[in-house]
Amino acid sequence: MELDKISKNLLEKIANLHEIPNGAVSLRINGKGEFLRSTPHIEIVRKEDKPGINVYVHSTCVNEACHIPVIVNEDNFHDLVYNDFYIEPGAVVTIIAGCGVHSNSDSGHDGIHTFHIGENASVTYVENHLALGKGVNKTLNPTTIIKLESGASMTMNTTQISGVNYSNRITRASLKDNSSLNVVEKILTDRFDVAKTNFKVDLIGKNSRCNIVSRSVAKGESEQVFKSNLVGKNESFGHVECDGILLDNAHIDSVPMVSARNNLASLSHEAAIGKIAGEQITKLMTLGLTEKQAEDKIIEGFLK
Repeated sequence: MELDKISKNLLEKIANLHEIPNGAVSLRINGKGEFLRSTPHIEIVRKEDKPGINVYVHSTCVNEACHIPVIVNEDNFHDLVYNDFYIEPGAVVTIIAGCGVHSNSDSGHDGIHTFHIGENASVTYVENHLALGKGVNKTLNPTTIIKLESGASMTMNTTQISGVNYSNRITRASLKDNSSLNVVEKILTDRFDVAKTNFKVDLIGKNSRCNIVSRSVAKGESEQVFKSNLVGKNESFGHVECDGILLDNAHIDSVPMVSARNNLASLSHEAAIGKIAGEQITKLMTLGLTEKQAEDKIIEGFLK
């Protein structure tokens, strides 16, 4: 797929230090900090007690970017990192976390990211996962902890599109008054890959809001498990939507759940799993595509 080619090119550029993005940057390769740069509005400090960084985004930050890519390209190496983000009130920032594993055996990365988002601050968080190489034990296990103060907002876009043999994504969030969390998740698995997702969001504050959208494609003999629970503890609004395309002998379990703890909580969920419609394939084949090309084009559009 074209998405794979784009991600591979970006991974190679970053790994070879050929292209360092503008703005604040922390580049980690095989468990070591290889490059670190702060800006006047975003300060990055390496932790002293455990692997990872503290990122301080000041209130003066408006529409700046912070890049924190991680590369693992050694065989039989597993990286573990703890990153904390302290977003001051009123700040507006985009944080881009790309993780790439390129090895031939038993390598992976576990990232524990905790966001402390101050009042009326706005965070866009982009997390892309990719694995390359011939190995069959490439793992990526992200944990994201989100604490939203009153009036704060976070948009979280996560993508896992290629080569990850096992992943277990855990997200925990708590929202105070008038805060909002919007999540879009995209996952593609193939062969014998396993991808698990588990969301738990506590809508604590009045008029807090959460919307979670999951798009997934399972091919080959792969397995996907999606679980979520929105807990309304106040007058709040929450919705979960998970759609999956199932191909070959793969299987998907989708378990969206809502839990109301207040009679003014408005919560909903929907789930749909199906195959690609035959008429979609036929239409594209009449335009000159092969059946495989038509299938790839439909999947790529679904995951956009």
